[in-house]
Amino acid sequence: MPESEALRRAMVDSQIRPSDVTKYPVLEAMLAIPREPFVPDSHVGAAHADSQIPLGGGRYMLEPRTFAKMLDTLDIRPDELVLDLGSGLGYSAAVIGHIADFVIAVEEDEGLAAEAERRLPEAGIDNAAVIAGPLAEGDARHGPYDVIVLEGAIETLPDALAAQLKEGGRIAAIFSEGVAGRARIGVKVAGRIDWHDAFDATAPVLRGFEKKKEFAL
Repeated sequence: MPESEALRRAMVDSQIRPSDVTKYPVLEAMLAIPREPFVPDSHVGAAHADSQIPLGGGRYMLEPRTFAKMLDTLDIRPDELVLDLGSGLGYSAAVIGHIADFVIAVEEDEGLAAEAERRLPEAGIDNAAVIAGPLAEGDARHGPYDVIVLEGAIETLPDALAAQLKEGGRIAAIFSEGVAGRARIGVKVAGRIDWHDAFDATAPVLRGFEKKKEFAL
């Protein structure tokens, strides 16, 4: 067995399966998609570690456990269109693309977006499109979406993004609560998103998703 495949299998067996990730499409995608091509060259040795990987500019790639648990809870189907926000170098889009029909990967860092656009086809992913632009604006042109995934924490969800989710669609995000955080899954019902807690998780807050500070005199 090649070393890369062995490391992926060890990652799934030691980090993901013990975290109650049970859906076969998620496990199969995490085993099939290599991580090394989608991390910064300086962190290839830590590609399978149970930790967030820095992408620069205060941005991080979610640890495998958190990402896999979000996908497991979302239960993405093979006929669905997914909006992946904060896709970095493209790993999350590659994994989601292995499960879904098509992925729109939005990345606001132009350098990361350009690299993702190059690396995804090199990894054999042909059902993902990379869009460079502000994460908080999403990509309304290709929506509405069956599923939206945020690859980082938020304090609030912009109305512009909520509007891009289909009725009955699902969204996953980590809500930052100071030093703690909770991953939540939302379902759009009658035009509004109903959220429920899924599991504990933390990540840096993505730019554009901060709560507005209120000042009192």
